[in-house]
Amino acid sequence: MILRQKAKCFAAIPAGGQNGLRADLNISLDGFATATDQTTEKPMSPDWMRLVSAYVAIKTVRERVFGDETGKGTTGIDDRYARDYFADVGAEIMGAGMFGLHNTDDANWKGWWGDEPPFRIPVLVLTHTPRPDITFANGTSFHFLDTSAEDALARARALAGERDIRIGGGASLVRDFLKAGLIDRLHVGIAPVILSQGVRLWDDLRHLEDSYSITSEVSEGGVIHVTFER
Repeated sequence: MILRQKAKCFAAIPAGGQNGLRADLNISLDGFATATDQTTEKPMSPDWMRLVSAYVAIKTVRERVFGDETGKGTTGIDDRYARDYFADVGAEIMGAGMFGLHNTDDANWKGWWGDEPPFRIPVLVLTHTPRPDITFANGTSFHFLDTSAEDALARARALAGERDIRIGGGASLVRDFLKAGLIDRLHVGIAPVILSQGVRLWDDLRHLEDSYSITSEVSEGGVIHVTFER
């Protein structure tokens, strides 16, 4: 079942392949979008696995993130949102925490994803400690910047061509872009778990829904997909 709430919409660059700004996060029922038990050695920590367990099993994620070429994995509503996550994106913006800089001071650290990160596009990492760029053979490149949300967005648009820009996370960065009124489409996959700790997405975003049309859809595995769109 899909529920739709109509709200007043402000003018914005449309999402869907025309340089719109999109954000996608997995969050718990109590609104937390990060785990507190991740390490550089064990990025798929117990709390993180509780948050993303439905996604780990689906076909698109198995192929794109884990390099599974067997064609196995679940399909359905969760898989459709995973396909949308990667479609029509020309550049990404993420925070230092999503890249993993909060867990290490290793100058050779290249992120959680090994030698084939799933992005395959330029990624701008916002950090107060800039590092040299990192480029991978599959088209992924990481660029470390100490700059504002507005400047990062302008740089990402220059890299994205006519495609969209994605804010991948973490929650604090997405919240900053939402508070600045910059995000055209926000998708959250709400996992049926309680974390009780981490970083909450919704803090200081009272009346956010007034700026968006909202749809809600429940997947076969119980994930609630909520989309805010201008």
